[in-house]
Amino acid sequence: MDKNLFTSGRKLDHLRICAEEDIERGFSGFGDIRLVHSALPECDLSSIDLSTRFLGHRVCSPLFIAAMTGGHPGTTEVNCRLARAAERYGLGMCVGSQRAALEDPRLEESFRVVREEAPHAFISANLGVVQLRDHGLEWAENAVSMIDADAIAVHLNFLQEAIQPEGDHDATGCYEALAALCRESTVPVIVKETGSGMSAETARSCWGAGVRAIDIGGWGGTSWAAVEGVRAEQSAAPAGSGLVSLGALFEDWGIPTAVSLCEVAGTGGPIIATGGIRSGLDMARAMALGADLCGIALPLLRPAMESEESLFLRIETFHRELRTAMFLTGSAKVADQKRARAYITGKTRQMLEHIHGGK
Repeated sequence: MDKNLFTSGRKLDHLRICAEEDIERGFSGFGDIRLVHSALPECDLSSIDLSTRFLGHRVCSPLFIAAMTGGHPGTTEVNCRLARAAERYGLGMCVGSQRAALEDPRLEESFRVVREEAPHAFISANLGVVQLRDHGLEWAENAVSMIDADAIAVHLNFLQEAIQPEGDHDATGCYEALAALCRESTVPVIVKETGSGMSAETARSCWGAGVRAIDIGGWGGTSWAAVEGVRAEQSAAPAGSGLVSLGALFEDWGIPTAVSLCEVAGTGGPIIATGGIRSGLDMARAMALGADLCGIALPLLRPAMESEESLFLRIETFHRELRTAMFLTGSAKVADQKRARAYITGKTRQMLEHIHGGK
């Protein structure tokens, strides 16, 4: 099969599997976070301001439409709906990996529609760090220009690559490629994990490379090990490859999102918390732990595949839940919620104590 067609077909596989299969795994840690209740909140629920600033851009909410799809004609309508939501609610959005369209320009339309439908939104391009290393600044520039992006996210997905039948298994040279992009890029560079979380050590390396923001992409939401395990089971993998069992084994691999957020907070610049955020209350918890934006993918993907109305309703539900949580912590604006106190309990507390206490 033509390599370009294979990449495009893989994108459609991912979309279908995420929509149809049970691919959520793990423990995000947000259930261990209890926000401190303010019995006398001194703010008006109806006037709570969700707007904030990120990388010099104003967004109307910390809800960030995390990278999902694109790269196959069958994904175009979903990206249209997500982009319309970004424009309607003033949200930031990251497109899915643009590799397929960079390999085959005929697929660019599945991404171009995002800027067409969201002319005023903060939009991030998206390129894998391996593709960045192999193809350099030219591919990054093309990814940005394809959608007139305001930033570019470089995704780190080595767990997925290790299990993917056609995955890239060589990670050497990726740090220097990232640093080179940060030196040359005309737009801010965001580095993003995709479900295994990020440690403080890796975050410091990324800040040192020159990235402007980090999406921690923690464990506890969509498991790409599970997704690739399903693909392998459905015959993408050669017989006897062992990738199905490998995917099952590594479904539990990674740093829970709440733990990763606590590790990375304070190491450098702005943070997007992605991974297992399933309510506006989870958003409020993440903000109290240091998140600037909260990335949400699967909970928006499924309604986006149903209808525009279903997607809008889901976003409004997130916002209603977030405003309620902010009201109950006495937070009239996002900056207040970021200062809200929280109790950290359970496994999350145990992991953090181990980190800070040393081995």
